[in-house]
Amino acid sequence: MSHGLMKPLLSALFLMLTLPALAEDDWTSLPHLPDPEGFAGSFAGVSGGALIVAGGTNFPDKRPWEGGTKVWYERVYALEQPKGTWKEAGHLPKSNGYGVSITTPEGLICIGGGDATHNFQEVFRVAYRAGQVTLTELPALPQRCAFMAGAEMDSVIYVCGGIETPTATEAMNTLWALDLQHLDKGWKTLAPCPGPGRILATMAALEGSLYLFSGAALKADAEGKPTREWLKDAWTWQPNQGWKKISDLPRVAVAAPSPAPIVNGNILVLGGDDGALVNFEPKDKHPGFPREILAYHPGSDSWVGLGDLPFSLVTTPAVEWQGQIVIPGGEARPGKRSPAVWMGRITPP
Repeated sequence: MSHGLMKPLLSALFLMLTLPALAEDDWTSLPHLPDPEGFAGSFAGVSGGALIVAGGTNFPDKRPWEGGTKVWYERVYALEQPKGTWKEAGHLPKSNGYGVSITTPEGLICIGGGDATHNFQEVFRVAYRAGQVTLTELPALPQRCAFMAGAEMDSVIYVCGGIETPTATEAMNTLWALDLQHLDKGWKTLAPCPGPGRILATMAALEGSLYLFSGAALKADAEGKPTREWLKDAWTWQPNQGWKKISDLPRVAVAAPSPAPIVNGNILVLGGDDGALVNFEPKDKHPGFPREILAYHPGSDSWVGLGDLPFSLVTTPAVEWQGQIVIPGGEARPGKRSPAVWMGRITPP
């Protein structure tokens, strides 16, 4: 066997030996979100030991192809225990969706986002205590931004990509950083990603490196409206070394839950939209998005599949809560949200 074939086979064997399957039997259903439709584009994280879900969008009356209108929300919900009951715990400053969610010891940080007409620069911390949330304003982003990706590393939050306006026909490739230990310095603009500007990418941070996976570039169609170019490239960034191209994903994975979970030193991309059914008809029979779990091993710069999820949810955060991965709702298929909340173990049994 050639050395070229040996490396990916050994990498796949290593991943299978060091990772739990995280397939369908490893996931349990938590109480549904207290909305019959559920939400996409919500903020989600942990504060005061509780799971927090805030904002997001849905189509409460009709699907978009039936003339339905997308509605943005500002409600904040909290679940104190996996077998508990969701409580309405407060409100965001305004209806908001499709920003970045980062959990810190002090609470959930909500970054940017937008509504039907404007994207936002605001950044704030949501802290939960005694059944209610309090909001603390943090330094605003350098620009209005939504549909970006983000991750936290060594007490610094990083945000990459996104769009400045809801109708933008070009995505940004910007990289911004906010040092949580030096908030007075505000956001710093770092070298942009050398790849295409993108929306709905997935990010992760592991052992001093950031990782940026997939997403979609934008361009104008014949009518001047934004259309997507589906990406499966991947990049890594280090503070003193800048950007480096790494192995492409085996398939496109737009809007996979982010920040991507880390398991035994490997980064998991949970599903994501591969674009294969973007023109599927009839729309109300769309079967949903890919359920395959992809695992990236930085040491070997390789990918392997780890089985399938029991759900098909995109445009939703991934949250670590009580030592497990939580996927709180999201878009189950185009125009259709889900109130389901899933919890999967991230340590071997």
